[in-house]
Amino acid sequence: MNALYTGQVAHNRPGKHRLRYPVFMLTLDLDEPSTGLKLLKHNSAALFALYDRDHANRINAPLKSQIEAKVRDAGIAWDGGRIVLLTMPRLFNYVFNPLSVYFCYRRDGTIAALAHEVSNTFGESHFYVLPPRLEANGAISQSCEKAFFVSPFLEGDLRYEFLINPPGERVAVAMIVRRGEEVALTASFAGARRELDDAQLFRAWLGNPLMTFKVIAGIHWEALRMWIKGVHFVGRHGQHRGQPEREKKAAA
Repeated sequence: MNALYTGQVAHNRPGKHRLRYPVFMLTLDLDEPSTGLKLLKHNSAALFALYDRDHANRINAPLKSQIEAKVRDAGIAWDGGRIVLLTMPRLFNYVFNPLSVYFCYRRDGTIAALAHEVSNTFGESHFYVLPPRLEANGAISQSCEKAFFVSPFLEGDLRYEFLINPPGERVAVAMIVRRGEEVALTASFAGARRELDDAQLFRAWLGNPLMTFKVIAGIHWEALRMWIKGVHFVGRHGQHRGQPEREKKAAA
């Protein structure tokens, strides 16, 4: 399941603002996150890297066990199959992932749960761990209430609807943010599979050499554009329905 996916991230606030950027993401089996590649390392420096402390509880501990605990805490039955992470790697020792997705498979190959790790630019993160609903076309749909501050242009009383095509020859993750029946935002990543090897990683880097820096810069640039356009600015006050992960840990 280790692979490289090249594609685009797209956001659309109907009638207000839209964006589209080229990105690439990796899928990594958390049973074997060390790939043996020169350009991609696990918990050590390279052009690309996956550090366990960049995810979940932000600690130097095996990432799979942290996700297993979150699935158990969500009360989802699961027999401990493999977990595949869809994420952006560190590039030049920097990364910011607005969304990483963990595909939690049963031993028979079916999906027991998806864990959506949402991060904001304040260094906070939150998990939505949800069982799958299989659609007729093989896609997975899920939904939940928004419980975490991400954007100052979105209020707290909203609902997320996810539609996911699991990793294969292509992967797609779409999120619809609803304000009642109204669509406040759609956000998506769709990409085509490439072999995860040094040659493909180098080609992906040549095509997008500062990708991880562009992600954080793009978030602030698009926020400025929305402010100039007059998109309603909500701010942070009163956003939370629940506590972000770090606040929960501090309060425990």
